[in-house]
Amino acid sequence: MTPKKSAFAALLASSAMISFLSFGSAFAAENKDTYKLMDLFADVFQKVRTEYVEPVNDEDLIEAALNGMLSSLDPHSSYLNPKNSKDMDINTKGEFGGLGIEVTMENGWIKVVTPIDDTPAFRAGIQPGDFVTHLDGEQVQGLTLNEAVDRMRGAPNSDITLTIRRVGTAEPFDVKLTRAVIKIQTVRSHADGNVGYIRITQFAQTTDADLKRNVVQLKKDIGKDLAGYVIDLRNNPGGLLDQAIAVSDDFIEKGEIVSTRSRRPEDTQRYFAHPGDIADGLPLVVLINDGSASASEIVAGALQDHHRAVLLGTRSFGKGSVQTLIPLPGHGQMRLTTARYFTPSGRSIQAVGIEPDIKVPQSKVQAITVPEIERRAEAHLRKALPNPDGTPQKKDGAAPAAKTVAPEAKPAVEDGDDAKAGGGLAALAAIKMGDAATDYQYARALDLLKGLSLYRSGAASGN
Repeated sequence: MTPKKSAFAALLASSAMISFLSFGSAFAAENKDTYKLMDLFADVFQKVRTEYVEPVNDEDLIEAALNGMLSSLDPHSSYLNPKNSKDMDINTKGEFGGLGIEVTMENGWIKVVTPIDDTPAFRAGIQPGDFVTHLDGEQVQGLTLNEAVDRMRGAPNSDITLTIRRVGTAEPFDVKLTRAVIKIQTVRSHADGNVGYIRITQFAQTTDADLKRNVVQLKKDIGKDLAGYVIDLRNNPGGLLDQAIAVSDDFIEKGEIVSTRSRRPEDTQRYFAHPGDIADGLPLVVLINDGSASASEIVAGALQDHHRAVLLGTRSFGKGSVQTLIPLPGHGQMRLTTARYFTPSGRSIQAVGIEPDIKVPQSKVQAITVPEIERRAEAHLRKALPNPDGTPQKKDGAAPAAKTVAPEAKPAVEDGDDAKAGGGLAALAAIKMGDAATDYQYARALDLLKGLSLYRSGAASGN
């Protein structure tokens, strides 16, 4: 072992002992076995250094011990070495390299929280809830979350094969992905007739400013006929708490947005809205699904509790905890779960998620055609009265051969051969979010928003 490594280990051991001693005799009295446990750790550390079959790196051992301690607490606490700490900072700024996939750890497996829009993972049809069991044929069990993320990242244009196990499919399947530079545009929008569609993909440092800029542009594009907004939070894995609060505040005039409650009651924090609504009180429909997590659930919960928006889609992910990044000077930082957050009504969504006001699974719409000869209508009846406005009456047999009637909704991914072969990847990839022609949930949101708009205009005119 080099003197540098020995000095590093000695420094860590000394720092740990000093930290424990600094708590004083009261701590020692309440935790009389703590020092014995520290001795146990030191004994195991020394045995591994001297007896393991191959030489080991002191720094690696300490890092693994820190990772084990933190990751044993919950899926979101972890130790970030200087490299991973830098990657975290890059992520929150909206640009990083890799596959474009947000993951967590569950029972030793890597679980997909959500793919990020317009990334290799998204285009390949990776779905929220998928489990990654192998990376290039090697099992992920035994890896920490950070180690697995490190392996999925790499140089742009390099390939990696993920083995996916999906609920509802009999066998796992492989997906080959090409890494790319992931540049995240956290907010994008377009005008859909008189409706403004706004998609928020995650909550990074620029999200609130980007949202306001997009709303201003939609007001210019649509003009005075603007009926309302669809806010799309589907597959949004979350991000910065302050940005979630700011986005909620953009639409809520007053009242509590969210509260965070930690171990000590005196550390409870409450965040309140300020006057002003960038949507000018127009109706909002918020889309959520099982990929909507953390910060996106804060926004959805606040808007739902204040009755400011109608939530449509499927139940959200259910991450109701707050992580704090605590710097470790010279050694990166640790991400520690320090609080739970609660919606304005005081409910925790931890492990239960947010239920939408209107449940709509993602589906595909297939038109059903019915020959005109099989249809029954007033115009087909013998001696039917003519239209008084002079509209020509359709004669029996003179109408077009077929007519489109009530569409039939079918699941977007079916348990057929396609699902077994690749988990319905082609069906999922064919869905373009924010396109009413392929995005069934968005189409239903448009219907709802237009209905609300008609109701409001009718009420305003006294009809």
